Amino acid sequence: MRSNFWNYWEHEMLNNIRKHLIIEGLVQGVWFRESTRRQAVSLGVSGWVKNRAEGTVEALLEGPEDAVLKLVDWCRKGPTAAGVTGIHETKEAWRGEFNTFDVVN
Repeated sequence: MRSNFWNYWEHEMLNNIRKHLIIEGLVQGVWFRESTRRQAVSLGVSGWVKNRAEGTVEALLEGPEDAVLKLVDWCRKGPTAAGVTGIHETKEAWRGEFNTFDVVN
């Protein structure tokens, strides 16, 4: 008989996803990271977001599939002052690595 832990873990693995994003365009200096964090928190998504040296924004998202996909869609536009020109999206294996969503350096 399987333990409750394994039943819980299997449920989490089946219902949660992880996405790695690189967002291009006018995405720095326009509150993109903080706005992304706020959207993530409101959707129940965990992970992080950061600026990259070449002017892009990078994000790692984990959570329920529908919530992560909503956040990815939001990132395609970003906050009002942003001008997203492209987004590179990679699906990764969910790890359950994060409990919060943070702006990191």
